[in-house]
Amino acid sequence: MKKEVKDTIIAELGQKLKEYPHFYLVDVTGLNAEKTSDLRRKCFKKEIKMVVVKNTLLHKTLEASEIDFEPLYDSLKGNTAVLFCQTANVPAKLLKEYKKEGIPALKAAYAEESIFVGADKLDELAALKSKNELIADVITLLQSPIKNVVSGLNAGGKIHGLLDAIAERNN
Repeated sequence: MKKEVKDTIIAELGQKLKEYPHFYLVDVTGLNAEKTSDLRRKCFKKEIKMVVVKNTLLHKTLEASEIDFEPLYDSLKGNTAVLFCQTANVPAKLLKEYKKEGIPALKAAYAEESIFVGADKLDELAALKSKNELIADVITLLQSPIKNVVSGLNAGGKIHGLLDAIAERNN
């Protein structure tokens, strides 16, 4: 491969690192053409960008990044596919579907500004909540007391009855 082509690939990978906040390194050794196509289709449906890349080119891309990806370097062995995504837990949930077969297997991931190394981190990654899910949880928690007050007012119709009910609950 010519140096110009390598430089282009490194630049494109660098752009993807900037475009997508999360990525997974996946071992695709042993996937035949049919299973690879199936994986690509599933990735496409879940808005995951799958790229199979040479480890040396990915290593150079990671080195050139502003973020320190050094813990990921040992994972760059064998056949590696990179799954780029906007939501941190989506690729983990997809990979869990393949867990019985063991292929593709998680090598490492960069999700929610943290580095995860090893296939044993798959459950932890799948349990991660996205920023929007966390915001929804906080809003739900904040709304709960207000809903109780409103339902109490609607049920009794009088503030006095509501205050009595609260006083009884505290005793």
